[in-house]
Parts: sequence; C-alpha cells; structure tokens
Amino acid sequence: MNWVIRKRLLSFTCISMEVVFRRWVFSFLIGCWVFISVAFSVESLNGSPKVRGVNLGGWLVVEGWIKPSLFDGIPNGDIIDGTQLQFKSVVFQKYVSTVNGGGAEVTVDRDVPSSWETFRVWRVSATEFQFRSNAGQFLTSDGGGGSVSATAQSPSTKETFFIERFRNRVHIKLLNGSYVQAASENQLTADYLGVPGWDDNAATFEMTIVANILHGDYQLANGYGHDIAKEVLRKHRSSFVTREDFRFLFEHGINTVRIPVGWWIAHDPNPPFPFIGGSLAALDKAFSWALDFNIRCIIDLHAAPGSQNGVEHSASRDGSIDWPNSADYISQSLDVINFLASRYAHHPALLGIELLNEPSAAGVPLDVLVTYYLRGYEVVRKYSSTAYVIFCQRIGNADPIELYQANIGSLNTVVDLHYYNLFDSFFNNTSAPDNIQFIYKSRQPQVQSLNNANGPLVFIGEWVNEWYVNNGSQAEYQDFGKAQLDVYNAASFGWSYWTLKNARKHWDFEWNILNRFLLLEASSNKQIPSNVLLLMLACGCFYFHHVV
Repeated sequence: MNWVIRKRLLSFTCISMEVVFRRWVFSFLIGCWVFISVAFSVESLNGSPKVRGVNLGGWLVVEGWIKPSLFDGIPNGDIIDGTQLQFKSVVFQKYVSTVNGGGAEVTVDRDVPSSWETFRVWRVSATEFQFRSNAGQFLTSDGGGGSVSATAQSPSTKETFFIERFRNRVHIKLLNGSYVQAASENQLTADYLGVPGWDDNAATFEMTIVANILHGDYQLANGYGHDIAKEVLRKHRSSFVTREDFRFLFEHGINTVRIPVGWWIAHDPNPPFPFIGGSLAALDKAFSWALDFNIRCIIDLHAAPGSQNGVEHSASRDGSIDWPNSADYISQSLDVINFLASRYAHHPALLGIELLNEPSAAGVPLDVLVTYYLRGYEVVRKYSSTAYVIFCQRIGNADPIELYQANIGSLNTVVDLHYYNLFDSFFNNTSAPDNIQFIYKSRQPQVQSLNNANGPLVFIGEWVNEWYVNNGSQAEYQDFGKAQLDVYNAASFGWSYWTLKNARKHWDFEWNILNRFLLLEASSNKQIPSNVLLLMLACGCFYFHHVV
C-alpha cells in the first residue's frame, strides 16, 4: 500500500473519530442539561429527590439559646421583657400579691409565692419597668400616695416604676419620686417619702427572679435600644449565615433551607417598635446564595404579630399568646404572606411558604387556625400555582391528622411535623435504646399513616440529633441519627434539621457532620451548582460555534 492510500485512510479515520467525538460531546452536554433541568424542578420533589433540608434558625429570628452572646451587653440584662419577678417585704416577710391574680388591689400578705405573686416585666429602660399581673393587668398608682392596684389594662406613666438595686434588695420608686412600701395593714401603697436605706424598712423588698427565659427579637431590641441593637443585629446577620455555609450544605447533600422570618420583615427597612430592619436584605442574599448552589428555599413565618405560642422564637414580649384573639393580628399575618409571596413567587429558588410556625394547641383554637390557613393558601395561589404551601401542626396536645381532615387547599400542600425526643417528661431518664425504639415504634407508623392519607405531603420540618440521654457516646448518637434518618427519609416531602449553627453542639448541624456524630450519606441526587452549569453551557456554546 503506497503512502498516498495510507494518508487517505488515516485522514478518513481521523474524520470519523472527530465526528464520533463531536456527537459524544453533544450528547454529554444535552444529557447534563436534561439532568440538571429535571433535578432543579420543583415538581421533582413529589418523587425524588425529596427535601433534605437544614433550618437557618437563630438568624433572622433571634433565639438567645442558639447564640447567647447576643445578649451579653444589655444593661440590667437579667430584667428584660418577660422576666418573671416576685417581691417580698423585708419587714413583714410577706410576698406582694394580686387579689385573684389581677383586676383588684394588691396586698402584702402571702407566705408562699405562686402565680398571683409573680409579675411579668415590660421594660421601658434599663431602670424603668412596668409589671403585669398573672391575669394581664398592670400595677398602677395615681401618684397621690394611695394604694397600688393591678387594674390598668395598658401601661403608661402611672404604671411605670424605677427599680433601685442592691444585691437582692430593691426599692420601687414612682416617677414623682415617692417609693412603694408595705403598709402596716398589709397593703401596698405609694407614699414612702425620703430616701430609704437598705436596712429593714417598709420600702425595701427582696426581689426574686423566677424566670428569665425569653431572649428573642423583642428582648434584644428593647434591651439595647434601637441604635445599639441595630449594630448588634447588623453584625449578626452578616456573619451567622454566609454564602460559604450554603456551599457547605450543598457539598453535604442538602438541597433545601427552611428560613424563619418575623412578621416585621414586611415593613423593612423601618419596622414597628422595637424591631430592627435589615432582615429582608439578608433574606434576599439567602435566595441569591441558594441559586448559586441549586438549593431551594422555604420561607417560614416563625414569629407572628401578638405571638402564636408565647415563646421567644415567636418574638413574644412577655409570654402571652395574643395572635388568635385579634382579627388585626391575623390580618397582619396574611399581609406578611402576601408580601413574601408577591416578592418571591417567581424566584427560581423558592420552594414553598410556611404560613405559621408552631401555633400553640393550648392557645390557638383549631377553627381559627384552619380559617387562617385557608386564607393563606389562597394568598399564595394568587402569585404561584407551583409553590408549596406548608401548614405547621399545633404544638402540644394536638394530632396532625386534624389538618388532613380540614381540607385546606388541593394543590402542592404540605403538613409540617416537628419531632423531638425532648420537651416532654416522657423522655426523662430514657436510655439510648429507648429513644431509638421510640423512633421506630411510634414515629415510623405515624409517618407511614400520614403518607397514605388523602391529603398534603408529609414534612418533618424540625428534628435534631439530641436527647435526654446523659453522656451518650458517639456511636449511640450515630445510631440515634440513623434511626431518625431511616424514618424521616420516608416522609413524602422530606425533612429539615434544626439548626445549621447552635451554641449547643448536638443541635449544630455543621458540628454534627464535621465531628461525625450524624452520618449523613451524600444524596444520589446532588445537583450541580448554577455557576458550574453556566460554565458548562458556555463551553458547549463555544464548542459548537468554533468546532462544529
């Protein structure tokens, strides 16, 4: 065979190989495009992949137990909004008490304190306070030296008192300068003149802090004051969750973040007193970061106006549950849902909107909640037919089946269950095997039953790899986490861990993963970040333009 024929055969072979290579590259790029498009679709969560999520708790809604250092600089920080106090006369050795818990006079005649002898603080400044009785009325005085009663429905200057402190002893002074004292007839009066000493006199009381458990947005903002609180929250919001955290989540198979927000976000940048603006800008960043890493976002109304459960993550001022008792509060909540849906409905990173977090079974009647959920569903549907609308079960003594029987919406609806082997005396003194068996014997049947129910999808929106087991070993934590993942992976919508970062290490998702206390297998449906996707598409376009 001469060299000309050999050259032609070689040329033909090279051309054939180039054609095959081009077709292979074309097929590869098209395959990648199809794979990514399907994996990145909201509808795919009906089957696989399901939500494998992490909550961004403690970020845009403050919870002091997640990051206690946020409250370190508050002056008189042990007396913030919601702190529960008791006062005992050092002369009579009797406690200050509201007759019938409030609504009448105040006496100094109780040997043993209970609810009538306990007052909830409304903080005015570092030294000025208002005191709310068990029944809801405020201590008040006319300032003329008469008795002190618990009859004011709302506080003003006559209900505001200075507290002067020396160790565990206090003086309670009115704005006019006179002091409150325990009168000889067991009455609390506001007629002590002069400056009392710290010895045993009628104007001196021992103060006991019964509880100081509320450390939420209200306590932080009102404790520091607007200007300092603004700087504290600016630093917190810019550093507690970052773009690199989204990268970490993506690299460990997480495809969704559930983001708690407070009702004041709809009023950014100047929300009502005492709340601090800036959470909306942070939420916008989260959506941008999510898009970079093909992570979906669930926006969760965690704190409703008036508080739906009385705890700090609902931004309650003093533990009261006022949300269900006010049409205005419910209407404001729907306005927040309208704001969030209109702003994010067409954002490619939005997966769903949760209408309310953890309404209290004791404080929120089911009919009120269902009506709100129905109206909230309609609000979201005005803007999106595909975004999931999520209904959280009531916390406390409530069966989640009640929401399946309520017939709330028909398209892309989800019921959110929160599963903790905590917060219940049932789990006290339980062993590691007890906790693990509870997951399989109690939680698993409920998940299976709700999966088979005719209605919304099932979402384990909060769970944690923590329990009441003392000194649990790493292997025991791994087994407990495995049991939860075995069961919660079966939920028809998926699950979300509480929370990404936390001062308590076993609540901290990042710590659990890095220290191998929670063994989370990489998702077989891990998606390709959008920046990688864009690079692939750009390379493909360049190839077809310059080569093909």
